[in-house]
Amino acid sequence: MTLPMKLPWLQPGDPFPPAKRAWGSADPAPGLLAAGGALDVDTLRRAYCGGIFPWFSEGQPILWWSTDPRMVLFTAEFRLHRSLRRTLRHFTEDPRCEVRIDSAFSDVIRACAGSPRDGQSGTWILPEMVDAYEDFHRAGHAHSVETWIDGELAGGLYCVAVGHAVFGESMFTRVPDASKIALAALVSFCRAHGIDSIDCQQNTRHLASLGAREIPRAEFVAAVATRAKRPAPEWKFLPVYWRELLLPKPAA
Repeated sequence: MTLPMKLPWLQPGDPFPPAKRAWGSADPAPGLLAAGGALDVDTLRRAYCGGIFPWFSEGQPILWWSTDPRMVLFTAEFRLHRSLRRTLRHFTEDPRCEVRIDSAFSDVIRACAGSPRDGQSGTWILPEMVDAYEDFHRAGHAHSVETWIDGELAGGLYCVAVGHAVFGESMFTRVPDASKIALAALVSFCRAHGIDSIDCQQNTRHLASLGAREIPRAEFVAAVATRAKRPAPEWKFLPVYWRELLLPKPAA
């Protein structure tokens, strides 16, 4: 992708342009907002609080994006398909199986880096991204949700969280359904703590099948500004959280 001069180029510490200035549907890369800058903790936090995220490939500068519309999974709308419900019931009843949060963040993000997204031959989680998000994790703003079976890491995901604003990043699996179990655990955790949505960034058929939908970027950015101000929950998974998904819903 050739980056024209009209794209803002940031120096480390520079403020981001407003998300509404990102390229539109008629431009070469819809959602592209700026290039350059840095991946330090403060910059990443400011980006996410403004509805902006980094995404770039090897050989490119840091690229900052804010897509419009934005794909969001509202936790109350998560579709627990019958097959996954059966899988979760078996998983939760098996003493060899458990979900952990933040016990192996580095392993999870490196596993995600080795699992390209559908339709991509490589990974966007480059070594500098891994280093940056490990720092973000140590600062308390990046978390891993992990599926463990027989003491082995079977799959998982990592996400960013500022207050009650949660942003899904990437997932991986080594055992069938292990990443889906981790996502279901994240939804359960969020419901238990009153977190009503998880950012999914871009529209994919898989995310849509789970209940995610697009909303206008302006609506998303305004909601993030509000949610980011709320006190952060304790990022620890308790088995009782499964009740948020597996208990029958009360009659209306």
